[in-house]
Amino acid sequence: MADKTVLFICVENACRSLMAEAMFNANPPPGWVATSAGTRPASSANPRTGPMLRELGLSLPGHPPRLLTNELMDVALVRVTMGCLDDASCPAHLKGLELRDWALPDPAQLDDAGFRKVRDRLVRQVRGLRTELLLSDRAIQQNLRSTAR
Repeated sequence: MADKTVLFICVENACRSLMAEAMFNANPPPGWVATSAGTRPASSANPRTGPMLRELGLSLPGHPPRLLTNELMDVALVRVTMGCLDDASCPAHLKGLELRDWALPDPAQLDDAGFRKVRDRLVRQVRGLRTELLLSDRAIQQNLRSTAR
């Protein structure tokens, strides 16, 4: 059972954040799960997001683009923005929280080759985050074992 959550955030929750969620949940570190949301969610995923994930053997998450809520923010231990939260799209409650920003361009306006470049960069970012969380959890467990002696 996952008790630690990563939240991927972007404006529409239609491309990058949905792909990141799918990538992370395909092979999460033990005890972790990812979800995603947007500050102004689209009515549906970008039509190219599903096919781009399928090229990697992945599927879209089981939810449509959804609104970022305080509840989603509160349960997340790690919050990652995709590089799209400017003053116009960033709700005030995000500005006071610890966020990581991956500064990825929005692939929706790019051709397929550009979309794939963003997707492939996202693969590397998600892989790095997984490794970081796994190593962090191992260090915590080692520390607990050491102090219990």
